[in-house]
Amino acid sequence: MDETYFLYSEKGQRKIKDRNPRKCGGSAKKRGISNEQVCVLVARDRDKTTFSEILGMGRLTKTQLNKAIGHKLSNENVLCTDSWRAFKTYATEKGMNIYQFKSDGKVRTKGIYHIQNVNNYHRRLKGWIQRFNGVATKYLNNHLSWFQVLENIQHQRNEVTMNDLIIKRNLIQNSEIYDTLKLTKFVV
Repeated sequence: MDETYFLYSEKGQRKIKDRNPRKCGGSAKKRGISNEQVCVLVARDRDKTTFSEILGMGRLTKTQLNKAIGHKLSNENVLCTDSWRAFKTYATEKGMNIYQFKSDGKVRTKGIYHIQNVNNYHRRLKGWIQRFNGVATKYLNNHLSWFQVLENIQHQRNEVTMNDLIIKRNLIQNSEIYDTLKLTKFVV
């Protein structure tokens, strides 16, 4: 489990309150993690079951963590996280084992435990989001879910899965889609 941060965005908004619009995505005014950034929690197990969700602005807190993923974990789980203190206090309150890794990169594994799976997911997620030239924060959860579906398809890519996708795609009549689009009024 680890958190990543995206710059708060009101992409597409015509009148932005409290600040000037950023050109081409821009950058935060403050260095490091601040209230200008949106915290996204990513939890991933060895079977590639993934949970990703926006938790709020700024640093991750124990209450945000408990609210988001507390009902999905028990004291039988072992957490592998970075060294942020919210993870430690959450794990001790839940009676969970925890392995924490510092971001200095000197110790990356402790036996079979590591957070490289989550860090690699962060890298792929940010690269995928980059193609949109930023995403409005109000739509970020939708994009997180979309990326998660794409990742599941990628890891389940075998002949049976691909055949199911082809069959399901062909069940939708193209004429219905064309008629629907033809009758739709686009607002410009």
